[in-house]
Amino acid sequence: MPIEPPPTPWHLTAEGATPGDDLVGIGADLEPGTVLRAYRSGLFPMGLGVDGAPPLGWWSPDPRGVLLPGDLHVSRSLRRSLRRFELRVDTAFEDVVAGCADPSRDGGWITPAVATAYTRLHELGWAHSVEVWRDGELVGGLYGLAVGRLFAAESKFRRVTDASKAAVVGLVQVLSEDGMPWVLDVQWSTPHLASLGVREVPRTAYLRMVAAAVAQELPERWRGVHDNTSHVVRESPGAPR
Repeated sequence: MPIEPPPTPWHLTAEGATPGDDLVGIGADLEPGTVLRAYRSGLFPMGLGVDGAPPLGWWSPDPRGVLLPGDLHVSRSLRRSLRRFELRVDTAFEDVVAGCADPSRDGGWITPAVATAYTRLHELGWAHSVEVWRDGELVGGLYGLAVGRLFAAESKFRRVTDASKAAVVGLVQVLSEDGMPWVLDVQWSTPHLASLGVREVPRTAYLRMVAAAVAQELPERWRGVHDNTSHVVRESPGAPR
């Protein structure tokens, strides 16, 4: 089970934020207790300077991009691609963060301080990676935080076609393993994510979702019920279209 870190002294909230404004706070720190408090309140950190440099901003997009149970769209071409991949969970967390932080793929906002913060959360059992492997090589993946039935995805990367989409499919399968509802937060929707079924919801609706989700028990996978070393997606969730 995840280890609860010391509480943060900072008050992090999106309450009272101006509708349509994504940035809701500046400052604080990246201590584990601070980051967890932020996610439980519907916020996430990202630096305001060039390439994610300080000062630290706290964001709660309005609208918010989310993927919900039953919404995943898996195209026929993606379904074919999945047959070429093996998906694993939490076997190469730092390598996934490094892949996401690669500045050649618009990952420059993931500074060494951010990478360190999420690695600490991984060591405490809160941050997780879904990795896409092909022929023994890491070719894509994503990472984020699991708090109750909320998975807050931070970033993803790919080195071959469809690898980042496969990571999303694998994550949905993990979240769906025990048949309970969940919320997958992707921060902002993009055409790429919308093609997988991501929708936009008002911040007020998202905050209600978060409050309900974080109060629930973690999925079995994040509680160590399953062996993570060989999580292979054989039958992907979602219907082809």
